[in-house]
Amino acid sequence: MMTPIRLNKMISHNTRYSRREADKLIQEGQVSVGGEVVTDLSTKVTYDDKIRIKGRSLYRKTKYSVIVYHKQKGELVSKKDDRGRKTIYDTLPSKFSHFMSVGRLDFTSEGLLLLSDAADIVSALMHGDLERVYYVKIKGPVSEHMQTAMREGLYLEDASKGGHEMSHVRSMEFAPFVDYRIIKSRPSYSTIKVTINEGKNRELRRFFGYFDAEVVGLKRVSYGKIDLDMLKPGKHRFLTNTEYDALRDYLASSKNEEAKKFDKQSSSEI
Repeated sequence: MMTPIRLNKMISHNTRYSRREADKLIQEGQVSVGGEVVTDLSTKVTYDDKIRIKGRSLYRKTKYSVIVYHKQKGELVSKKDDRGRKTIYDTLPSKFSHFMSVGRLDFTSEGLLLLSDAADIVSALMHGDLERVYYVKIKGPVSEHMQTAMREGLYLEDASKGGHEMSHVRSMEFAPFVDYRIIKSRPSYSTIKVTINEGKNRELRRFFGYFDAEVVGLKRVSYGKIDLDMLKPGKHRFLTNTEYDALRDYLASSKNEEAKKFDKQSSSEI
């Protein structure tokens, strides 16, 4: 039995409209469910309901697209910012305005960011265990205690150092890193290549913050079998056929029912 979801969510998942735009359409009386116009924003529906927007039927999406974006420092992974700061959508072409990001990179971080026009795909990737590779630059040397924690994991009652000042997250458990390689360790600054398979809130900044090693540079270079390669900052690309195949195999193996319907869609179909 299908679980009902909010009407605006149903619209945003299956059309180019954002949830905010969907709310406006509903309030304007341009959406009907089962032949009846609805204006209640709390309305819940399933895929069995006959939904029409501006007289056109809403169909469940079965084909999705995924793009790679090289996020720049000084960009927010957000649709809008109440402080007027630049977001990734200010840089991306407008045809990707309805794409959703697979997790986030914070304001001062950079590198590979995946975006998709399918919420189910975004959720499956975001909560999956695909390996993420980062280059991390910290203040100070790489200590033995730091390396032990990278190998064995770490639990912190107070993991606030390195987190956002407005974050309510305090305690955090850090799994052992999948891999790490010290590229440079000096009294002033150090660079480490790390591989993790989680995506917790500012996880790496909090981890190194515990050791009073401020992260001054953070760049993600791969996500699963998808690499940043030579993609320049502020640029995007569609996945290659090989990357789509690898992603499809991963989603199918995760036994996610929605993910099994995943199919690639060329740029000409956007």
